[in-house]
Amino acid sequence: MTRSSSAAQAQRSPVADAAESVAGAWFDGGGWRGARQTLRVLLVEDDVVDRMAVRRTVRRQQLPWMLLEASSLAAARDLLARSVDVVLTDIDLADGCGLDLLTDVVDTPVVVITGAGDERMAVRALRSGAWDYLIKDSGGRYLELLSATVDNARRHYESVRERQRLAAALRASEERYALAAEGANDGLWDWNLETGKVYYSTRWSAALGYTGADLEPTIDAWVERVHPDDIELLRTQLEAHVEGLTPHFESEHRIRGRDGSYRWVQVRGLAVRDAGGRATRMAGSQRDVTERRRVEDQLRHAALRDDLTGLANRALFMDRLENALERARRAPNGFAVVFLDLDRFKSVNDSLGHVAGDALLRALGDRLRRCLRPGDTVARLGGDEFALLLDDIENQAAVEVVAGRIRAMLHLPFDVASEQVYATASLGIVLVLEGSERAEEVIRDADIAMFRAKAERAKTGRTSYVVFERAMHTEAVATLRLETDLRQAVDDGLQFRVLYQPVIDLRSDRPAGAEALVRWLHPERGLLSPADFLPLAAELGLTPAIGWRVLDEACRRAAGWPDSVSISVNLDGAQLASVELVDRVEAALEQSGLAPERLRLELTESMIVDNPAATARVLERLRDDGVRCDIDDFGTGYSSLAQLKRFPLDRLKIDRSFVRTLLEERDDAEIVRATIELAHALGLEVVAEGIETQEQLDRLCALGCDYGQGYLFARPAPARDVTIMLSTSVAP
Repeated sequence: MTRSSSAAQAQRSPVADAAESVAGAWFDGGGWRGARQTLRVLLVEDDVVDRMAVRRTVRRQQLPWMLLEASSLAAARDLLARSVDVVLTDIDLADGCGLDLLTDVVDTPVVVITGAGDERMAVRALRSGAWDYLIKDSGGRYLELLSATVDNARRHYESVRERQRLAAALRASEERYALAAEGANDGLWDWNLETGKVYYSTRWSAALGYTGADLEPTIDAWVERVHPDDIELLRTQLEAHVEGLTPHFESEHRIRGRDGSYRWVQVRGLAVRDAGGRATRMAGSQRDVTERRRVEDQLRHAALRDDLTGLANRALFMDRLENALERARRAPNGFAVVFLDLDRFKSVNDSLGHVAGDALLRALGDRLRRCLRPGDTVARLGGDEFALLLDDIENQAAVEVVAGRIRAMLHLPFDVASEQVYATASLGIVLVLEGSERAEEVIRDADIAMFRAKAERAKTGRTSYVVFERAMHTEAVATLRLETDLRQAVDDGLQFRVLYQPVIDLRSDRPAGAEALVRWLHPERGLLSPADFLPLAAELGLTPAIGWRVLDEACRRAAGWPDSVSISVNLDGAQLASVELVDRVEAALEQSGLAPERLRLELTESMIVDNPAATARVLERLRDDGVRCDIDDFGTGYSSLAQLKRFPLDRLKIDRSFVRTLLEERDDAEIVRATIELAHALGLEVVAEGIETQEQLDRLCALGCDYGQGYLFARPAPARDVTIMLSTSVAP
């Protein structure tokens, strides 16, 4: 966290900070106000810039918040005396650690904010009692998660508070019932076992809506009114005590009142025995425990059911899964688990709102119920993830029947927020024919299969399912190990190698530049190509760190090359979106001494069209610095030359897939010809990638291509070899 270094800031007292905040720090989406409204949020942040960023986010998103600001721990503690709903606190504060507030806050959820790369501190915060955390990134993207994080913290906290309230109500109810039994004398009964007659007190009869004269003085007057599902257990309990098998009699069961409704009662009794131990009389009490059972049922439902959909929750699903595994261990009784994840669910929340998203989840839960057979279980595990437990499954075909019903169900639109919404899902299936696995392993395997299905859906655009195979787990473990190795490689920065492939001027047949290409020298797997690790690095958010290292190294190497030779460096989407891109480029040029016009940054079409307005501004700044920008892999994205002319670009590179089939596919040859002609008409130079044969080169030269790159000229090589080649090939 950046701290103010001014003397005035350093001399401010906590009391002064608190006084300033109390005087006028309440803020909501419309401006500064004195009255409290909706959600009251206390922001504890000592950096004025970050406070302003949160304030602007509240205003821009029109959040129904009232924001109370404190710049120190002391100020925050003073302000906690005022009622707040959520506390947002930075961890590193000028006068201590934000986690110290956790000891001061009892009834309020706390969300901590920490700097990028400090996930361990965030985990420590959660273990200390924080409800959630946000990682502060350089691009400020964490601010977009602010509203959802605070809302989730408040909602989950209120859910827990409600369960605590119900539990407290249950305890209070039990205490009230115990006191009432002692002071009010519950309904009494007295059964003469020798004559068969039973005495029922007025309170006993009145509790069921009867008078004493309405009931026959027999045991049948009681037993015949017991719920059919409870009668057998009651008879067993009575007989066991009469025969001396239990020290006392106690039973809870349902009994029918005069109005036909059933109420829960707790009955206790004790037998009187003669000298031979034979029971001659039995007496006891009965009290109404309907309310207590209702609260208990409500608590059980809250503990085992999802609040939003009413489906089983994760706890209940895992319990039933454990039971299914135990049955499979005892007998060959197979079952299956289906893990379902909605695709692009976030887009529904972002476009129609969270209320609509919740409505979609409820509707999906209802449809999933109708897809199952009696005895099967469907659960919402959290977010947009659902799980199905299918009992008595003999083979894969039986599971695929259910998967087919789910696919057909999702083919129909959902009516959400007066809109028709179509949804697709990815399904991972695990077939269990014996109970050797653990429940956690079954869920893990279903999750692995689901992610495979998600990759399939990305290709087809339709709901897809994949049945788990053991090789998938092996591959997942290998990916996890590769992820660990990649993180370590990025941290130490010593395992990455930059190779260089020359770019040839086809008119002079001399090198005009070189492209920097990163490789990973893995300690066990050897030299890995970008395709082996960059997609994973992108998922983990590691590509910027790798890219900046390549940029610095490439500029430093190119500075020692002839002045007529340029260096091309690839950017990825995360780098292009980074607010520090221009600063990073300027720093690399300054530290290396490379002339800006010799640096060429390569971007793909999709990167440009994702956010054209912002991209155009960044490219203009780079152009002002003298840096050149090129389009890489042209023809594989979704843009056109007409779109690209809006950007300050210098070159485009025809993708190697078109060059490879240039001589065989007439359509590809026409695409290359048209691309070169249109690019020249727009003032752009053209580079052809992947040239491997003389015939391809001859055709490209005939079409007027300006530059070429590929194995025909040179393979990617270390900087030392490329430097020697450039020094001997470039005319003085």
